[in-house]
Amino acid sequence: MKKSILFLPFLQIPSGHHHAANALIEGIQQINPTIHCEKVDILTYSYGKMEAIVSKVYLNWIHAFPQIYNKIYQFSVYRRIEDNKRYQIYEWLFLPFMKKLIEEKQPDLIICTHSLPAYMLNLLKTNNELKIPVINVYTDYFIHSFWGVEHIDYHFVSSIAMKEFLIKKGIQKERIFITGIPINPKISKQIRNKGHLKKSKYSILVSGGNLGIGAIECLFNTISDTKYEQQLQFYVLCGKNLKLYKKLKKLNNDYLIPFTYIACREQMNQLYNQMDAIITKPGGVTISESLFKRIPIFVVYALPGQEEINLMQLKDLGLVFHIEKAEIVDQLIAKLNDENTLQVYQAQVDRFHSHLDQQEPSEIIMEYILS
Repeated sequence: MKKSILFLPFLQIPSGHHHAANALIEGIQQINPTIHCEKVDILTYSYGKMEAIVSKVYLNWIHAFPQIYNKIYQFSVYRRIEDNKRYQIYEWLFLPFMKKLIEEKQPDLIICTHSLPAYMLNLLKTNNELKIPVINVYTDYFIHSFWGVEHIDYHFVSSIAMKEFLIKKGIQKERIFITGIPINPKISKQIRNKGHLKKSKYSILVSGGNLGIGAIECLFNTISDTKYEQQLQFYVLCGKNLKLYKKLKKLNNDYLIPFTYIACREQMNQLYNQMDAIITKPGGVTISESLFKRIPIFVVYALPGQEEINLMQLKDLGLVFHIEKAEIVDQLIAKLNDENTLQVYQAQVDRFHSHLDQQEPSEIIMEYILS
């Protein structure tokens, strides 16, 4: 009988939740194309066109009132994260639809890449209303209190610190895999460190995520300064921000090459392979791809809420350079020219990789579903 896997992200925004789900689906279907994989956003499934309104309000809220968003986020899901909290309004809004969805799809396995579906499914398992196995795939470098964890069957975490957190919560270590945040199989992984080679000119990738925000806007005035032309070549990912793309294109600078959203993962893989460093915001997927590529990561800007917490965790792990907005490029050049600094950094990256499971996350899933 044909096996089926149901993937549950949240919202239709092209976020890390969707990228991780897509990466796993592609990896699974490369191994066994007969596995039926389906991705469903529970908000769209439950309330239809309301999802577009919620997504727009959510993005506008973050950009218009970042500090208010950050305080509410920290208070609601990151304060006292050890506690098992109830979010009854979400239960009222989504639990009946979650039951209906599962009854309709009858999957053999459910994979959550967002906390809201995981919370609902954990509650159903707590009440013995769900027997289908569930895997949580975390797309950040921390686990907040909205994630349902206690009765989830398996956990794919991003770091050793997250595994230790779950063990303290009473999760058996055999149920936890340190996979890193899943990346698309077309993004090839750098197995070993090439070593640092000081160069007269460095290639720098600048990424603000799919919406073309954050680091790019902080950098715009700096990277348009021609005094850096001999030392740096910038490749700027504008995402879906066409206004920014046109603005950079209009400058017509040879050392500043903008791109619109790149959907082709082979093209992104080739671009990564040319890079000596990346400037990005601490969103899960871009960071994960850069870590697997072993490209030095520089963070200038973090969105309020989860990205600020990601940045704190990544700094603790020694996996990113956090540079100030003033004199960004001077700091970048200084770090890239400092052999000792980069050796220490690459040692931390090696340590991060040493904790990862040897199997790809899609391989672990396939072993489980076919056993």
